[in-house]
Amino acid sequence: MIDPTSHNALGLGATLAAAAVISSSLIVVLRPLLRRYALARPNARSSHKRPTPQGAGIAVIAATVLTATAWNYLTHHPVQVILVAAVMFIAMVGLIDDIRSIPVVPRLLFQALATGAVLAAVPSDLRIAPGWPIELERGLLLIAGLWFVNLVNFMDGVDLMTVAEVVPITACLTFLGWLGELPATATIAAAGLCGALLGFSPFNRPIAKVFLGDVGSLPIGLMLGWCLLQLALQHHLAAALLLPLYYLADATITLMCRIARREPFWAAHRTHYYQRATDNGFTVRQVVGYVFALNCLLAALAITTVAFNSPLSIALAILAGAIAVTYLLLTFSRKRGAPPSPHFPHGA
Repeated sequence: MIDPTSHNALGLGATLAAAAVISSSLIVVLRPLLRRYALARPNARSSHKRPTPQGAGIAVIAATVLTATAWNYLTHHPVQVILVAAVMFIAMVGLIDDIRSIPVVPRLLFQALATGAVLAAVPSDLRIAPGWPIELERGLLLIAGLWFVNLVNFMDGVDLMTVAEVVPITACLTFLGWLGELPATATIAAAGLCGALLGFSPFNRPIAKVFLGDVGSLPIGLMLGWCLLQLALQHHLAAALLLPLYYLADATITLMCRIARREPFWAAHRTHYYQRATDNGFTVRQVVGYVFALNCLLAALAITTVAFNSPLSIALAILAGAIAVTYLLLTFSRKRGAPPSPHFPHGA
């Protein structure tokens, strides 16, 4: 266990509150510019019905980086320079993509560069699978990190969805850090990101006044993936997998189904389970409410695996999480009010 004395509740609370205030204030300032230069117009695959400014991720990322960096500096913790640089770089890629679309291959290469830089900064003695060659482990982590960055982007498709996913995860990470189970830098980053998204949430609640845009979803995916990696490197792999389990399941199953149907899986679509739920009679508020409740449950299960840290508790927590996620996916995949089905629909 890491010494928890540096993870004081006052400092974490101040970081969260400052990030929320900075994020919301910047959104108020930026909205006129975003309305003018970064307007997301609805199309056949959109969930929104009217042109809406995107790019509020600028405020979320700025608030997170500013508060986390300031707190680390004031408390004499090392500032993760490479992480900050990678986050700013991938945010810039996202901003350009929001304004003027970047082709798939260059976009993936830029994302891989940012993800690879973050992984290269992880000390070689920190391992998840010590028995594996480090080249294999880091190669798999690169693929996983690249997928995680993209799935956060893919899942940001209805109002408040990213808030409903990321706030429970970052709140749980902050709590685990306060307990001393996560390094200080990752704990502060999680607290800052949690606060910044809370500051963003009033502007994104249905019907949204502004969207995150790729400038927000891509760096959020990178930062969140890095925080979860830090948790896994502290020998809490089960918790690191449980926390984002809904996103992992929805995005991965959807991707596999699209590949099986030989569809252009890289193109925009409306076949994620949460998107199909809105087509099946669920309101946006109901969808994000269910996702938020599920993520709170997954956070509680993750904390259980850390607290008890026994093979039995970990197995039971993973089983409970898998059942809960499967139930919600099945619920989203059928018409509201239809009887439960024990199988995923063939059109998933």
